[in-house]
Amino acid sequence: MSAPGAVFDGVAAGYDAAFTHTALGRVLRRRVWEVLARYLRPGQHWLELACGTGEDALWLAGQGVRVTATDGSPRMLEIAQAKARAAGLAERIAFARLDLTAGLAALEEGAFDGVLSDFGGINVLSDWRPLARDLARLVRPGGVVVLVPMGPRCPWEVVWYGMHGDGRTATRRWRGRAVARIGAGLVPVAYPSPRRLRRDFAPWFGHRETLSLGFWLPPTALAPWCERHRRWLRMLAWLDARTARLTCGWGDHYVQTLERLT
Repeated sequence: MSAPGAVFDGVAAGYDAAFTHTALGRVLRRRVWEVLARYLRPGQHWLELACGTGEDALWLAGQGVRVTATDGSPRMLEIAQAKARAAGLAERIAFARLDLTAGLAALEEGAFDGVLSDFGGINVLSDWRPLARDLARLVRPGGVVVLVPMGPRCPWEVVWYGMHGDGRTATRRWRGRAVARIGAGLVPVAYPSPRRLRRDFAPWFGHRETLSLGFWLPPTALAPWCERHRRWLRMLAWLDARTARLTCGWGDHYVQTLERLT
């Protein structure tokens, strides 16, 4: 197994084309931004964990928020920094290399009003209580943590891969842990349930909301299918957004918001 940062270096150059700029990627990211917009205030300072190529950091900075964007992949950070310069947002975003598996000790205590980890960033961990403890030190009382992990129950994945005779992939999340192939590398991943995250983040954080993301929509691995079926994507996106509170932690991902208690 390789370190996550090294593995993501290998896919950084093609990441935006494979996901960020796809029709599915844009739909999913807009949904996350809709959640974030409820908690943002101009002048806040937000921390992003596993920022990838910087799309969320740029959006946050565009809302008048200062951002510290971190990632374990130097190549991902290079791309994100180039985007920030091109967008004229470099002064609002500080980039730093940080491997989530090594903890957050280097970050300043009480510096942040909010934290975001989007699209599976925290799935490289297998125990989220140390992360919660670190974030309790970093987030001011009343601040929020918005997590977007891959969850353990993805009906689309079960049906799709089951229909194609790949039972191992269809059921990989049921085992709680798996090995993901990222480009030419392999990364161990774990699939926390919403209940597990709520438990690991207590007693420092209280639960605000959990919304499914991708219950009706295909998982991100099927982004090419969505490019060929835009009409279906629009209909499924409409349905996915309107049932997100009912389906909660089900789907390819889910969005869980937690508030730092006083």
